Formats: sequence, structure tokens, C-alpha cells
Amino acid sequence: MPGPQIIPFLPAYIPQDVDINAVQAEVKSDGVSAPAAVEPGLLQVVADAHREGIDLKIVVVDHSPPIDTPLRDIATVVGAANPDATVLVLSPTAAGSYSPTYDRATLEAGEDLAKTGNPVQSAENFVSQLHTGVFPYTAFTIVLTLAVFLAIGVTRFLQVKGKQSHQSVEIAPTSDN
Repeated sequence: MPGPQIIPFLPAYIPQDVDINAVQAEVKSDGVSAPAAVEPGLLQVVADAHREGIDLKIVVVDHSPPIDTPLRDIATVVGAANPDATVLVLSPTAAGSYSPTYDRATLEAGEDLAKTGNPVQSAENFVSQLHTGVFPYTAFTIVLTLAVFLAIGVTRFLQVKGKQSHQSVEIAPTSDN
């Protein structure tokens, strides 16, 4: 019985009608792989992002896959060929992304804003989300947990204090002179 097999890479689902080699070549030349009608606007978004310190690559595919996984897979393949780049892949109704710099929550928030149907507006929305901080849920949870424990402690202290005060009132002798 053979030992476990190691897959040296994760399998990617790239739609058959997407020529990933052509996409890679276009992205390598100017950072954008898109139809000619939207390429100038996307080149401007890439240039603006570069000025803000973001190495952005954008790919636009002409149709939406049934699920957005292929878009993320395209982004991952393009990102592997462009280390340190944040990659956005857009279709008419979906978006996928890859980045070694930004966390998945930030990328997915950007993807949600990038579903406008207009590739240039979508890319601008995505980049703006990269600059928006994510709500600090961990710190909020810690503070909220501490506040609950403090409230429990104060409530218990007041219960014990109230019970002692009530007992001392009942025990106190009365004078009948």
C-alpha cells in the first residue's frame, strides 16, 4: 500500500474559456487583463493604487461563473506569478481576490463592494475598502466579556452585602423599656 501522496499545489478551477497564459501575459505587461473598452479606466485605478502603496493587478472576465470560486482561483494563480501583489478578478456579477498583504475579511468586504457590474467602479470600491479598517471584533469581545464578568462580580457583591445587612437588622435586639 503506497504512502500518502503530497499535492505540491492546490488544485485550481480555471474556466476553460479563460486563457490563463494570455491573462498572465497581459497582467505582466501593465497590471490589467480586461476588454479594451474598460482597460484605460482600470489602468488608472492600478496607477492610483500604486501611488497609495498597493501593488494591484486586475483581471476582468466576460461572464460570471456559477460560483465565485473560479474567480478566486484565477486571482490566486495570477498572484502566485506576481509576488506581493493584490489581485482582483471581476466578472459581471461576482468578484474574487487574492493578497498576501490583506486578510481574507478585508478582501471579502472589498469583493462585496466590487459587485457593481461596472469594472472601473468595482475596482475603485475594492481599493477604497482596502483602506477601511475592519471592526476590531477581538478587542470588542474581550472588553464585553470583562464587562459581563465585572457586572456579575458587582451583582454578587451587592447580593452578599444586602443579605448581611438584612440579617443584622433582624438580629438587632430591640429595647422594650
